[in-house]
Amino acid sequence: MSLHQTRGSQGSGSEAVRKRRARAVSMNATPLLQVKLSNLRSRIAFFLLTLGFLALIARAVWLQVISQDFLQRQGEVRYQRTLELPASRGKILDRNGNTLATSLPASAVWVNPPEFRASDQQLAQLAKLLGMRLGDIQQRVAQEEKTFVYLKRQVDAELARQVEALQIEGLHLRREYKRYYPEGDTAAHVVGFTNVEDSGQEGIELSREKSLAGVSGSRVVIRDRLGRIIEDVREVRDPQHGRDFSLSLDSKIQFIAFNAIRDAVELHRAKAAAAVVIDVYTGELLALANWPSYNPNQRSHLSGAQLRNRVITDTFEPGSTMKPFTTALALNSNRVRPESTFNVAPGRMTIGNHTINDAHPYGVLTVEQILQKSSNVGTAKMALQMPPEEMWRLFTQVGFGQAPDIGFPGAVAGRVRPHRSWKPIEQATMSYGHGISVSLLQLARAYSIFARDGELIPITMQKHAERVEGESVIRKETAKAVRHMLELAAGPGGTAPQAQIQGYRVAGKTGTAHKLENGHYASKYVASFVGFTPVSDPRIIIAVMVDEPSAGKYYGGLVAAPVFSRIGGESLRALRVMPDANMQAFIPKAGQAYQEAAQEPAPPAAALPLESAASADTDAASKGPQKLAAARATVTR
Repeated sequence: MSLHQTRGSQGSGSEAVRKRRARAVSMNATPLLQVKLSNLRSRIAFFLLTLGFLALIARAVWLQVISQDFLQRQGEVRYQRTLELPASRGKILDRNGNTLATSLPASAVWVNPPEFRASDQQLAQLAKLLGMRLGDIQQRVAQEEKTFVYLKRQVDAELARQVEALQIEGLHLRREYKRYYPEGDTAAHVVGFTNVEDSGQEGIELSREKSLAGVSGSRVVIRDRLGRIIEDVREVRDPQHGRDFSLSLDSKIQFIAFNAIRDAVELHRAKAAAAVVIDVYTGELLALANWPSYNPNQRSHLSGAQLRNRVITDTFEPGSTMKPFTTALALNSNRVRPESTFNVAPGRMTIGNHTINDAHPYGVLTVEQILQKSSNVGTAKMALQMPPEEMWRLFTQVGFGQAPDIGFPGAVAGRVRPHRSWKPIEQATMSYGHGISVSLLQLARAYSIFARDGELIPITMQKHAERVEGESVIRKETAKAVRHMLELAAGPGGTAPQAQIQGYRVAGKTGTAHKLENGHYASKYVASFVGFTPVSDPRIIIAVMVDEPSAGKYYGGLVAAPVFSRIGGESLRALRVMPDANMQAFIPKAGQAYQEAAQEPAPPAAALPLESAASADTDAASKGPQKLAAARATVTR
């Protein structure tokens, strides 16, 4: 090929390349394919992109720095749990260290409804173990919106093991404590009980709640999705267990008093009864018993009558048990002497339009005989020699009209009306215990002025071994003189020979009265006796009340005095108190006791009430003082 041809061919090839390039350039330059952005739009796009990046950075800072603690807590909520470590409640002990209340390990059975899975057979077994109806369990586990539902609380250890052995998914056990009362119904009104949350509801359990309960601890753990603990994270706080509390109560004497009043209720077919025993040296309550009672371990069927602590919550007109205070005031003010005489014939006394009667017509009686025979006329004549203010002052000094400070819930004050409103007939009836309301505990404590040589002692439910100092109310000589008169009243020729205790000298006073119902005096009675023993060196004061005896006997000397004798005799032996009388001392026979006690018959149907202060005060307000005093005027011992 020639050089010309070669160049020609090369030229033609270059031309073809140029044409192809020209065609390619022309396609790229097509207006439809060109993207033209204005400066404003590009800036807006850049700004938006930058703003988005800044928002992401701010969000990252918010999550990683500012909200770190919150998010961490939210994460922990999904897997970490704080478990409560319940504190064991303190024990309640008697004065000798015997357990009256203690806490036993127990379990609470609960479910997580969304996770609950059980066959029909498992459900039936669970219902049988827990003593629940199958429908109730099905209703509780159907609450899908909840993650924690109790099935049963305070399940004992053996039953908890049986429930756990069912291996039901979503069913769990939680540790807790169950309160147990070894003495059962014997000391129920003193000890009280707790609820399902282990909080005190009655008695010492309530009044000492703060010290007994303690403070629960906590423990942090990690759970898996099935609720199983897979790791302990840390121990946050150890539980602070409650402190033990030692009562002044002596479980032996409490048992003696409880059995005595229970048997008295059964023997006399009575509605209720109560008794209290006080240590004369220390002021400690050794026993506080009520019947009817209840078992604090089984409280499925409780009534108000069972729960009433009659010793401290019920008030009544003390009747003839008030006469020693009127006599003491007359002696202490030197208005009379033990041998001073009063003519009480013909067994009645008229004040204004009202008449006071004795059960038996007497002639001339000494002050000693007035108290021994329980003469209303003689007591009223002594009282009317004194200004009402002096009587009122003595009544308040011995604690009437004031709630006893014993650190116990429900203690009532009773009522003593202001002396300025007393009329002569009211002063006369108050002298032998009508127109004033007291509790059995107040009355027992007031008798300490006769047992402690004129001192009114403070009383307590907490153990202490030291002799307590009292407040002087009457002279020592006055107290000894009345103590001798009370010994005569509880002996042959008095109204309570059945109060005698073989080997020990006894002093005390009876009371018998109609009850007030709906503003009227019914043919229902309350029999009472308050006394102390041994007389040579008094150790215990005992007050007894039997409500509505209906087996034919209703006198205080026949119904309440034998209860005093039983409690006193067994208690003195339990305390190992040395006898102070001949073992062959006077113990009345049944017939003789009835004859002596019959000197204190119950009042006629329109006479004195021995009922709650609320009823008596309501009646007084509705009838007026004079009309109520008229009803009280025809009185007995």
